Amino acid sequence: MRVALICTDKPGHLDVRKANREAHLAHIRDSGVVEMAGPLLGTGGEMEGSLIVLDVPDLAAAEAWAAADPYAKAGLFQSVLLKQWNKVIG
Repeated sequence: MRVALICTDKPGHLDVRKANREAHLAHIRDSGVVEMAGPLLGTGGEMEGSLIVLDVPDLAAAEAWAAADPYAKAGLFQSVLLKQWNKVIG
């Protein structure tokens, strides 16, 4: 199943995002379950969240992936939403 992980950063936490970016990217690369990923951008083009599409067996696997994300462990996110997603185009 595909799950969209939509995360919003806490205001003023860009330094936390930058400090943990390489570990976050390694988590994406090494897990083997990420189909698409990228930062959500503010009006000025600055990173202020994440959108990640996971291909996992179930919602519990998506929740475990999200909890193990270095960004989450560093306390970057103000909110995290996981929703089952159906790919139609792309």
